[in-house]
Amino acid sequence: MNKPSFEQFLKESLEQTKEVSPKRDLWPGIERALVSHNEHAKKVSYWPKLTGVAACMVAGLLAWQVVIKQPQQNTMVDISAFFEQQKQSLLVQYEAQPALTSDWQAQLKELESAEQAVKSALQNDPENAALLKMLAQVYQQQLDLINKVHEPRWQQI
Repeated sequence: MNKPSFEQFLKESLEQTKEVSPKRDLWPGIERALVSHNEHAKKVSYWPKLTGVAACMVAGLLAWQVVIKQPQQNTMVDISAFFEQQKQSLLVQYEAQPALTSDWQAQLKELESAEQAVKSALQNDPENAALLKMLAQVYQQQLDLINKVHEPRWQQI
């Protein structure tokens, strides 16, 4: 293209109408395509939603079962059983040996009442670390009391 023909082409292009009309009427074809597309979408659209909801429900039920079926750890019962066994073992061991003081059983009863108080608090909050530590300390004090009361004099020095 040379310069005069380009200018002439540009001038002719600008003079032409801006709208280009198609050779035939396209609206009936567009309308049919939209209607058939909507009908097809209505037939298929509920299955993906239904399967998604079903999958979520199955996953939720499985998660719920896992949470429910987990064994509950009863730390208080485990600690109590261990220390009670230790206490009974010491009492049997020192049964024949005389006690150095006469009021040691009253002190042991006080520690046992403290044990019961801590246990009742643990009934409300079974996994409270501070209460579990207190319970272990009370049990240890009971064991220490039994040992100190029954140990021979030559070991007390």
